[in-house]
Amino acid sequence: MKDVGVKERVAIAVDGEKIAAVGPVDELERRFPDAEMIDCGGRVITPGLVDSHTHAIFGRARYEEQEMRASGVGYMEIARRGGGIHSSVADLRERSEEDLLLLARERIVRLASYGSTTIEVKSGYGLSLADEIKSLKVIARLAGELPVRLVPTWLGAHEIPHEFRTTTSGRREYIELLLEEMLPAVAGRGLAWFADVFCEPGVFTVEETRSILAASRDAGLGIKLHADELEPHGGAELAAEIGATSADHLAAISARGIKALAASHTVATLLPGTMMFLGRQQQAPARAMLDAGVAVALATDFNPGTSPTFNFPLILTLAVSQLRMSAAEALLAATVNGAAALGLAAETGQLSPGYSADIALWDAEDFREIPYWYGDRRCSGTWVRGKACHSRSVPDNLHLAR
Repeated sequence: MKDVGVKERVAIAVDGEKIAAVGPVDELERRFPDAEMIDCGGRVITPGLVDSHTHAIFGRARYEEQEMRASGVGYMEIARRGGGIHSSVADLRERSEEDLLLLARERIVRLASYGSTTIEVKSGYGLSLADEIKSLKVIARLAGELPVRLVPTWLGAHEIPHEFRTTTSGRREYIELLLEEMLPAVAGRGLAWFADVFCEPGVFTVEETRSILAASRDAGLGIKLHADELEPHGGAELAAEIGATSADHLAAISARGIKALAASHTVATLLPGTMMFLGRQQQAPARAMLDAGVAVALATDFNPGTSPTFNFPLILTLAVSQLRMSAAEALLAATVNGAAALGLAAETGQLSPGYSADIALWDAEDFREIPYWYGDRRCSGTWVRGKACHSRSVPDNLHLAR
């Protein structure tokens, strides 16, 4: 992961939705004499970024919680007071599908404006059959109208909702609801590619996570999990054991968990923006993972409570400055390995013949400038499946071209 394969003075030939060739400009001009030419002015071109972990379907922001944390109130205490995920659940349940669609469309546009051409989007703020279906339908509608590639994930196991926490049998009843009602409806309607579970003390146990993901796999879904975010809980080991496509967060992963992931095909998706926003000193041990041979990806974890950022290049900055990754490792984690974290490694994440023409153009002369100019929006244009997606030359509300 230390070599991104930089080439200079090259062109990319696109035929339909695919990359046809990559090579010297004069050579490709001879091979494709009738092609439309786009002069990128000697700037940096990369694969489009692959944001493999977001929670973009929600209602109101939760800015008051940031002040609560600053005064010393912890993550789990905020949840116990009715904030956190529960707050977003209550809000989303009051909103119509059309309202959520309008909010999510603007967010996807903003995420894409920072260079992302593939974006995973989770449900998980509904936690009822109707509201999880409503959230996933919003993702499906956006996938049909926006040129950016969206990957839908069902996260019905994001939390145990309040109404199931009032009795001793409530927890078991909610898991039954997940398995007997939500999962068949989601899988039967083809509304999700993946199922995800928040495997963390106080949320879902390792054994509960195992049963939910096993049933999801049997129903035809890929499997992912939130793992070892706040304390070591065996989530990484479980992900490796059951062959999850990715295990995400991992700020508190154990040495045993690193060893398990290194021996597996599971991608470790790290979310440094989350720990930074929460004000925590401990980040995921990226260096130890990379040195052990773990496949590491990066993502924004865009969500209303713990990572309200649209800026994927800022996550690359944190990867370099906080996780001690090289710029090359960070870029590969945001492209090739991000694609692998979504089961798309054979389709996107590389500028190679036969791959989807998902391309990002940057106002930079060196790819290392992408994490260097932290907080700046340096992406000046993207193409998804060979079609123009984002262009900084048009107003914000028109960034995604048809």
